[in-house]
Amino acid sequence: MKRTNSQAKKIQEITGLEPRHFADLVRTAQLIFDPTGGVSGMRLEVDWSYFGISENVAENLKEFGQKYQYASPHVAVDVVWEQLIPETRSWVIENKENLWKIEEAFPALDED
Repeated sequence: MKRTNSQAKKIQEITGLEPRHFADLVRTAQLIFDPTGGVSGMRLEVDWSYFGISENVAENLKEFGQKYQYASPHVAVDVVWEQLIPETRSWVIENKENLWKIEEAFPALDED
């Protein structure tokens, strides 16, 4: 467990990302996977480029969001980081202060 905590701290120091950024990222990934929030019979197509998310990043986050669809947004930092492609990692670092805005764009689905 110490190794994991050590890795998480190192990732946070290098990237400048805080636990809240990772929680925002998990919620963003969950929305990219299913922008309807699991509402039965509802289908919603979203142009993620509107939020500055490239196709590659959206696909990576969609896969991550599917894996953690019903998880708490507080997934361990190192677990999240290891599943991100380099392009997604760069995007997250550049957009860390705006991740919450993506979730807020879907207010009916916001559980906070």
